[in-house]
Amino acid sequence: MNLEQYVLANEPAIRLAFFLGVLAVIGLWEVVAPRRALTVSKALRWGSNLGLVVLNTLLLRLVFPLAAAGIAAFGVAHGWGLLNHFHVPFWIAVPVAVIAMDFVIWLQHVMVHAVPALWRLHRVHHADLDYDVTTGARFHPIEIVLSMLIKFATITVLGPPVLAVVIFEVLLNATAMFNHGNIRLPAALDRVLRWLVVTPDMHRVHHSVEDDETNSNFGFNLPWWDRLLGTYRAQPRAGHEAMTIGIHGHTDPHEVARLGGMLTLPFRGEVDGYAINRRDWHGEQVTR
Repeated sequence: MNLEQYVLANEPAIRLAFFLGVLAVIGLWEVVAPRRALTVSKALRWGSNLGLVVLNTLLLRLVFPLAAAGIAAFGVAHGWGLLNHFHVPFWIAVPVAVIAMDFVIWLQHVMVHAVPALWRLHRVHHADLDYDVTTGARFHPIEIVLSMLIKFATITVLGPPVLAVVIFEVLLNATAMFNHGNIRLPAALDRVLRWLVVTPDMHRVHHSVEDDETNSNFGFNLPWWDRLLGTYRAQPRAGHEAMTIGIHGHTDPHEVARLGGMLTLPFRGEVDGYAINRRDWHGEQVTR
């Protein structure tokens, strides 16, 4: 059994091990060095957010039993995709594919903020009243299914190795939990790290209740796309301790901190001003 076959055969176990390991490390870090005081019962939020993770995992395995790694293996076997068509060497194809898939995720993230119907789904992620490691995995099941379809299309066009897909999935999951962590980093370290990876202070701005701050810092893993394409914002105007997390008009924990409320949130109310095409703030950004 070669490396690709081993990774494909053990993909669920690999991903679960990394998920549980990172969740444990960041969760402990949040206890030892929290960045902000929490406002809602942690037991309630963690139970609901992790319940959503379990629901989404079961749904994806039921609807897409091959998963992304399986689609990649099928593409490699049949020569599908640009990397296979041009016979790109494995050691080049892996990092190129990881970076390319990260850019597609960034574009997808911008899209769900730009299209009002998709924002309805994505606001489940933003409606969390606190910001911690479980927020990074809090997504509506319909958005998860749409995201997987986009991932399948990307893999089909790109033709990445199986290893690249699994590395990307593990990195995306791990960095999402890291940069949603309620953890404190020394300011000097944060300034250096955010050139290499999205840090908690960088992404927390994206969860501000202020719409112009919400529509910035879209990266989950690599921080370069926001800097290159003009959506980078260094700091929230109110500061990290004083900024408000969430969405205007959705402050009832019964609505946004319980599993039932999260599942029905996209189908309630009107689409509000958070969609990018309704952005109207022209204030100065805080820079660092």
